[in-house]
Formats: sequence, structure tokens, C-alpha cells
Amino acid sequence: MSTAGQMTDSGSGQDGGQTPDGGAEIGEVCIANISPYERRKRLVSGVILFVTGFVILGALMAAGVNRWWRLPLLLLFWSAASGVFQWLDKT
Repeated sequence: MSTAGQMTDSGSGQDGGQTPDGGAEIGEVCIANISPYERRKRLVSGVILFVTGFVILGALMAAGVNRWWRLPLLLLFWSAASGVFQWLDKT
């Protein structure tokens, strides 16, 4: 009989922190599917796109152009973020 705060699972055969085969807990594993050279290219391109986007944004703001002209920069920043996140996730 279980009490409040304790729950028993008689059918699973698993103890709290162990794997089904009785080994230790498995940590998160990420295996890169691209080479370090390709990861570096994605990081460099992401950083270059971020810098380029901020330079263009600064020029547009300094020139005082309409806000709607800044909207296409969304694509530039989105591409930059994609490159950096792919570098971080090793994909």
C-alpha cells in the first residue's frame, strides 16, 4: 500500500535513477554530425552576419529613414542566429 508522497511502480522493474538494464544514469549525449571545420564556418558566418546587420541598422538609424526599412534586417539577423545556434548544437 502506498502513502501520500510515495508511489510504487511494481510493473516497470526500474528503480528511480537507474536505466532498464541496471546501469548508471545516462547523461545527455550530443554527437556532432558535421566536422569541426564546418562548425567553425557556421560560427564565423553567423558572427559576420550579426556584425553586418548591426552596422546596417546603425546606418539606417543614423540616417533617420523610416522604420519599415529596418524590417528586411530581420532576415539577416535570423540567418546569423541560425548559424550560431547550429554551431552551438553541433548540427
